[in-house]
Amino acid sequence: MTKFTLDDYRYFLKDYIRKKVDFTETDQNRGVPAPPLEKPFPQDAARIDLPPPEEIIPQFCVPLGAAVAARQSHRKYTDKPLALNELAFLLWATQGVRKVVHNMCTLRTVPSAGARHAFETYIYVRSVEHLAEGIYRYLPLEHELLFLFSTDNFPNELSAACLDQSFVGHAACVFFWAALPYRMEWRYDLASAKVIALDAGHICQNLYLAAEAMDAGVCAIAAYDQEGIDALLGLDGKDEFVVYLAAAGKKLESK
Repeated sequence: MTKFTLDDYRYFLKDYIRKKVDFTETDQNRGVPAPPLEKPFPQDAARIDLPPPEEIIPQFCVPLGAAVAARQSHRKYTDKPLALNELAFLLWATQGVRKVVHNMCTLRTVPSAGARHAFETYIYVRSVEHLAEGIYRYLPLEHELLFLFSTDNFPNELSAACLDQSFVGHAACVFFWAALPYRMEWRYDLASAKVIALDAGHICQNLYLAAEAMDAGVCAIAAYDQEGIDALLGLDGKDEFVVYLAAAGKKLESK
C-alpha cells in the first residue's frame, strides 16, 4: 500500500495541475456533448412544488452584516419543525437557478468554476411541515423536491455514518451535497478536484447565512464514513458521492 506524505496531500491544495493539463484535449474542447445540468429522474416520479423564490425571498430579508456577524455552528435544535417555505428558501439559497445558458450551464445563487455546478442536493427530512419523513432530492431547474424513499431508523444510521455525531439525527433536516465529478471534468479534466471542493464551501456558507434569516441553526459536517453515507443515499460512490453535509434545525438557543 502506498504511503502518502503530508506534502502529497498539500499538493491537492495547490494549482500546479493547471500547468500539466492540456485543456485543448478536454471533452468540452473535443466536442463531446455537455453532461446534463441536472441528474435525470422519471417524469412520473412523485414531486413536490416548493414556494417560488419571488414569494419566499421577501420573507427572509435581514441585513447581510447581521447575518455574517451571527454566523456560527449550532448542534442543538428545538423540536419545532421547519416550515416548507423555510426549507424552500434554504434550498434556493444554496442551489437556486437564476438562468440557464444555452442548455450548457446554469447561473445560480452560488459561484461555481466555469458555472459547472457539479453537485446534487439530497435532503433527509425528519421534521418539516407538510413533508413526510424520508429522503428527497432538490430539483433546482424545476424548484421542486423529488421524493426518493421513506426511511426506517435513519437518524441512528445517519449518526453512526457520521462517526457517532449524534446531534445529526436530531436535526429537522440534513443536507447532503453529492458530486457528479464528470460535470466538472468535462471542462477541466484533472484540474476538477480542487474546484469541486471549493464549490462545496460556497454552497455551505450560503446555507449558514440563509439559516440566520430564519433563526435556524446549521452545523457543517466533513467527518463521515464515505461508504456508509453513500450507501444510505443509494449512491454508487464512483460517479456520484457525498463530499459535504450539514444539519439544520431551529436553534435551541434563542436570540
